[in-house]
Amino acid sequence: MSIKGETYTVNIDRLDERGAGQAVVWRDYKSGNKRKFKLTIPYALPGEKVRVNVKQRRKRRWISEIEDVIDQHHERIEPKCPHFARCGGCTWQHWRYEGQLQAKTNRVKECLATQGFPSHVVRETIGMDEPWYYRNKMELTFAEDGSLGFHEQGNFKKIVPIETCFIMSPHMREAVLEVAQWAREYDLPSYNKLTHEGLLRHVMVRQSFATGELMLAIFATKAPEDVKGIDGLIQRVQAKCPQVKSLMWMDNRDWADRTQAESIHVLLGRDFIYEELAGYKYRLWFDTFFQTNPMQAEKLVNIALEMARPQASETMIDLFCGVGTFSLPFADRVKQLAGIEIVEMSIESAKRNAKDNGLMNTYFLAKDARRGMDKVLQNFGRPDLLLLDPPRSGAGGKVMRRIGRSQANRVIYVSCNPHSFATDIKELEPFGYTLKTVQPVDMFPQTFHIELVALLEKDASF
Repeated sequence: MSIKGETYTVNIDRLDERGAGQAVVWRDYKSGNKRKFKLTIPYALPGEKVRVNVKQRRKRRWISEIEDVIDQHHERIEPKCPHFARCGGCTWQHWRYEGQLQAKTNRVKECLATQGFPSHVVRETIGMDEPWYYRNKMELTFAEDGSLGFHEQGNFKKIVPIETCFIMSPHMREAVLEVAQWAREYDLPSYNKLTHEGLLRHVMVRQSFATGELMLAIFATKAPEDVKGIDGLIQRVQAKCPQVKSLMWMDNRDWADRTQAESIHVLLGRDFIYEELAGYKYRLWFDTFFQTNPMQAEKLVNIALEMARPQASETMIDLFCGVGTFSLPFADRVKQLAGIEIVEMSIESAKRNAKDNGLMNTYFLAKDARRGMDKVLQNFGRPDLLLLDPPRSGAGGKVMRRIGRSQANRVIYVSCNPHSFATDIKELEPFGYTLKTVQPVDMFPQTFHIELVALLEKDASF
């Protein structure tokens, strides 16, 4: 049975893990029986009564669009951005910031409760004084007319051209608009994902909030020597965007719609920019994974240090260490630190970053988490402290049990997914670990995403 195109008035029971409203409707059969249909309603807030139109089925739920808000949440506000609800970047601009923070705290508590953990260990979410212009990296796509924008919410075939954005810095926005103006000036064709024809695909822009340096990377299907107007691009960027210290052209002929490069051409400056975080200097390349909100990332690092209480006599493992975001400040406070990361380029960056900061007590290993831990434990023995910052999917049961067997005294878990976090730390209970504190940090205001730092301690009797 389909309910596509039908209209219902519903009460929003709760929000799902992506911050969209959830509701249920019942539909009568001719036989007199009833059938339940689950609705997902973007931009609805908990407790609201809304009239919705059912648009499409996705897995077991029906995506529905709000036609009218009948009973409005007291924290509903007018979105700041004219692109909101079309652009896929923000999902919660219609929610007063205090309400966003409370919802994120509740989300963490709910995820922990599903695994039997108490809610009192969860602190209130740390927000931002100014929850705008916080992102230091954005990826935009060329539209047919040469403008740059983001994929439309729920529709990756359509690009919403962006003239303004309230989550990336003004300097980043200005640089992006200059590239779009250049593309239109030379009438350069955009890439068509369906026919696989055209030239210009994406622009990645990243900025160091500490140094002000900007990086621009343009992804295209031809090398720059085969493209008209390259000198014009360089001259425009030099004249209009003096903060750009890295302008690169990236060849990408692959059909996959990703910001990847088969070859890299440096058109201006260098192939990296400098960033600073918590007093440490980092080099960022176009594909370097680094926290996208540097102001909150510094709080994240300081919270991890406060919870971990690292000592000068201790040894430490930093699992999923990336380019050393947490490794460097911790290495400055412990006897020896071993960082493990499966991406070899990230490990090379971590080594270089440690050297740039004068840290000589680090050992970085390019291996998957389990095998890397085995090697580090064999060489250095039981760690006093272990920190992990896994991908959104979590570390997984095998890695967590390996952490449990390592018998580290203290475990610091940094997570961007409270669900996988709760599932992961459940694996540590049989090894004598107790969850002591969880501190959510709002790294992504105006969205449903939430980051957290947690401390687990091992019972000495185990």
